[in-house]
Amino acid sequence: MKIIQLHQEETKIIKLAVENNRQAQQQIYSRFSSKMLSVCRQYIKDIQLAEDVMITAFMKVFTNLNRFEHKGSFEGWIRRIMVNECISYLRVQKKVKFVEDEIYVEESFNATDSQFSIDQIQFLIDALPDGYKMVFNLYAIEGYKHNEIAKILGINEGTSKSQLSHARKMLQTQINILKKQDNGTE
Repeated sequence: MKIIQLHQEETKIIKLAVENNRQAQQQIYSRFSSKMLSVCRQYIKDIQLAEDVMITAFMKVFTNLNRFEHKGSFEGWIRRIMVNECISYLRVQKKVKFVEDEIYVEESFNATDSQFSIDQIQFLIDALPDGYKMVFNLYAIEGYKHNEIAKILGINEGTSKSQLSHARKMLQTQINILKKQDNGTE
């Protein structure tokens, strides 16, 4: 019963926000801004720039709110707008370069024990070249398939697979270095 009430309340708030009710828009922003900032931060290293992109994306959310069809998750709909806005920002900044590399090796990636902090993991992801990072985030975090990533980024599916493979190798190398440092063997 509580889930139905929450859904009805969310639907009501969305309807009010579509009608430009500032209080409803503020409720939506307050509810989702911290999660969406972390989504933007996954793509954009600088926190202030990530926040700027998030605010721009929220403007798009409110401008296009009447297009939300109440199919699927409202949070997921907002998240998709955030991701697309981050990609657009990086494209405009010309910070993303994809090497057309059709050769890739599908390999298993060792999920390491959670011996590293979230900040350490984010630091390692931030250190990836932008193209690798974008494909890695879309695949590993957002759950897109390579054919979807290729369409979103305007690249070949093989390039997406290659970028992910290179990102994984770089991350594994950096994780191994951190492990050696933690064990005092370097």
